[in-house]
Amino acid sequence: MILTIGNTKGGVGKTTLAVQLAITRALAGREVWLIDGDRQGTATVAIAARAENGRAPGIACAQYPDGSILRTQVQQQRGKWDDIVIDAGGRDSTALRAALTLTDVLVVPFAPRSYDVWALDDIAALVEEARSLRDGLQAFAVLNLADPGELSADNEEAAAAVADVPQFVYLPQPIRRRKAFSNAGGQGCSVHELTPRDPKACVELTTLAESVFNIQTIAFAR
Repeated sequence: MILTIGNTKGGVGKTTLAVQLAITRALAGREVWLIDGDRQGTATVAIAARAENGRAPGIACAQYPDGSILRTQVQQQRGKWDDIVIDAGGRDSTALRAALTLTDVLVVPFAPRSYDVWALDDIAALVEEARSLRDGLQAFAVLNLADPGELSADNEEAAAAVADVPQFVYLPQPIRRRKAFSNAGGQGCSVHELTPRDPKACVELTTLAESVFNIQTIAFAR
């Protein structure tokens, strides 16, 4: 499966989510390739920290911020991996556009802020363009960096706003703003590997991962 975590809006936690999902799949025994499509290379740094800390399993990671190189490498090597996770940069980049023509599932994280919700229209236009070039692209929006409280008006309003963007299906498995996610990212590990563990963060990540990857399983079954 090829999964892209992308948005034209920066600061929505794409890299954290991409790294967490890639490690989650590797811990489940999958052969995973994480592609860093951002010139900042934050995902690459996180995976390097994982290797330096001696964590297993190791995660294969490559940085391809140029769209043509990203496309060529994925096309040539996709058969070697169970899952490819692409972290696309927070702007309308060649890497993001290339990823959209290759990916099976796009997950668009957005935060419960007005600017983030408004920006969904920009990435929706790119999804529409990509769908004109290939069939089968599934696109989902997920609330990331959500307010920690179970009852949050901002969370609910942001989630409801996705209904106005028909290119996306809303995944009701939010990732809340928790220190465990930033701490884990800095060490190149999953929240499941972090000590001490944050049970709520672990449940949120597991629930999202099961939802995202089961979506593709269902699609293949059809």
